[in-house]
Amino acid sequence: MTTTTTGNAASVVSGAMIRMGKHRESSYSGLAVPAVRRALRDAGIEKSELDAVFCGHAFGGMLTGQRILKELGVGHIPVTNVDNACSGGATAVHLAVQAVQEGRAEIALAIGVDKLTQFGGGTLPLVQEDPEVQNGVVMPAIYAMRAQRFLHERKATVSDLAAVSVKARRHGAANPYAQFQSEVTEADVLNSRPISDPLTLMQCCPTGDGAAAVIVMAEGVRRRRGQKGMRTVASVLHSGQFEAGFRNMLRPEISRASAQEAYEQAGGGSEDIDVIELHDAFSIAELIYYEALGISPDGEAVSWLRQGRTTYGGDVVVNPSGGLLSKGHPVGASGVAQVVEALWHLEDRAGARQVEGARRALTHVTGGGIAGLDHGACTVHIFERNA
Repeated sequence: MTTTTTGNAASVVSGAMIRMGKHRESSYSGLAVPAVRRALRDAGIEKSELDAVFCGHAFGGMLTGQRILKELGVGHIPVTNVDNACSGGATAVHLAVQAVQEGRAEIALAIGVDKLTQFGGGTLPLVQEDPEVQNGVVMPAIYAMRAQRFLHERKATVSDLAAVSVKARRHGAANPYAQFQSEVTEADVLNSRPISDPLTLMQCCPTGDGAAAVIVMAEGVRRRRGQKGMRTVASVLHSGQFEAGFRNMLRPEISRASAQEAYEQAGGGSEDIDVIELHDAFSIAELIYYEALGISPDGEAVSWLRQGRTTYGGDVVVNPSGGLLSKGHPVGASGVAQVVEALWHLEDRAGARQVEGARRALTHVTGGGIAGLDHGACTVHIFERNA
């Protein structure tokens, strides 16, 4: 199954986030309201001008969006809450873009928020009715299996896996919104606590809390208000396809299909992208997604990493924010935070981590582990700097 967006131009004109981390005393509203207020202020709009709101989360409970808007004094307008696991926030952006492109809204707000400290640590709770979950499968174990297969098939080493985390922490050190803001060495990564062989603690994204928000605006309104921002040239949402039996763990079909459709919508390919924020929940994920998103040819992900082709000075900068490994992964917030990061680079507002001359950015996030599915949901966006 796939949904795409076409029609009127829709631009992200502002975005904001809070620093990802452990905000144990905050409510969901407490996390999200500051990000929403800043996004509204940066867009130069009043809350009364919003036509629709979409709120992505995974663990916020009922009416998360309405609880947030209540604190802002916003009511009456349609509010849609989205649960698509890690892809929830990105799905909210997709729906906001769709609403604008289809003429159902001129100004839409997309929110992503989650509070993982409510679980007290450990792996995220999964749906107990799933047969794989019943047999003890958790996300670190799934990615560890992918890592073992990758090491075998690609003739890679554990040092290559560690290098992903080293790059992420180096990028994250320049990001004031990241949960981790210090560089690490390969030895630090490999000597950190074992989680699921071959993955160590520093190769797994940290749990935490966070929120982000973006304003999506119709082209006519954007021009009238003199806003710049970035135009959405592709917005794709795919769900997984059930397959029993063998599945190639190094070929995530849902991400490949979503990326291919996004490139077709955007009228270009991966070679046209300057900034990519992808779903690096574990170090191995980044290498697998190099190939799935067409960043590198199949079988060449490790060589691209080793040659520095996915960092500053290379072909494309992957996860300049530090990615989920450094910035943190408060699930429902991550997809929206990726879009905010893309906006800041395309508006030359990313500070010390700015990708110079960035014209196009891609964001990618997948969601959910379900028995028989590659992933439950995948959302890919491609944005282009407005003139």
